Amino acid sequence: MEIHFWGVRGSIATPLSNAELNAKIESVLKLGIKQGLTDPSQIAEFVDNLPEHIRYTAGGDSSCVQVKCGDKLLILDAGSGIRPLGNSIKQQYGQKPIEIHILLSHTHWDHICGFPFFEPAYNPNAKVLIYGVHSGLRERLEIQQLYDYFPVPFGAMKSNIEFIQLKERTSFNIGDVVIDTLPLVHPGGSHSYRITHNGKTVVFATDSEFKELPHEPALKRAHFSDRIESVVDFFKSADLLIFDAQYTFLESVIRENWGHSNVFLGIDLALEARVKKIAFTHHEPTYSDEKLWGIFQKAEDYLEIHPTKTDLQLVLAYEGLEIVL
Repeated sequence: MEIHFWGVRGSIATPLSNAELNAKIESVLKLGIKQGLTDPSQIAEFVDNLPEHIRYTAGGDSSCVQVKCGDKLLILDAGSGIRPLGNSIKQQYGQKPIEIHILLSHTHWDHICGFPFFEPAYNPNAKVLIYGVHSGLRERLEIQQLYDYFPVPFGAMKSNIEFIQLKERTSFNIGDVVIDTLPLVHPGGSHSYRITHNGKTVVFATDSEFKELPHEPALKRAHFSDRIESVVDFFKSADLLIFDAQYTFLESVIRENWGHSNVFLGIDLALEARVKKIAFTHHEPTYSDEKLWGIFQKAEDYLEIHPTKTDLQLVLAYEGLEIVL
């Protein structure tokens, strides 16, 4: 199973600004002067050892994750990140036949706005299957391509587009890939997907609050409501949990009912469910790379002092990140 992150921002796409880019360049130059770089041969090693918030950018595209399971191509959400993904698919396949499965967590705009720019949807030899629990999936996607909002209508897409209406808490197969769904707590509703293939499991759980969680650092099963029990069971023993951590802990309190979580609750849930690796995503659009990696450092510190002994691995999702299970 191969996972590739194409969009990791929440709420709205947020490209790196010129000011942020200039700040990164200044930081690199200052560090280079401090380390006394004098020869081009030193540059590669110097760059490899730059702080992550300077060397990388989380990226600006909104929610989209590619999951390859053998010969099956799955896409989780169709935010603006699906545009570069579609360009990549077009480069690989051109106008050749291809089958693509898009699983939508929900239809808030940051999770569907990239679909009008998805090149394979215009390939007459492509088959695009779109799955979701929300009713009226076709109408929801068609509406954003009405002339009032977009110049190219949905009908201009020449691929064979098929909509698959899912039921809540259902299980289904795409070839030998097993997929389960679970409703989450989010305005308008959101749904998590658990994907299992060849003994490996990835769970996609974006746009959700977990209001019933207790405040103790070590969660105890006796304190769980039925809803949290079902979440832990759904996450159970996943090799990778992709988790919405848009807010700081304080913001989660201030913005209650906005439908997002934080790194600390993600860690508590992952530990309770014995998850092997958690990738934090759906980043707040106002956060700089420095802010994001600062929050991630706090998450690592929290795990370090957590009373639960575990080998849980933490990952900050960024565009271009690839994970092989």
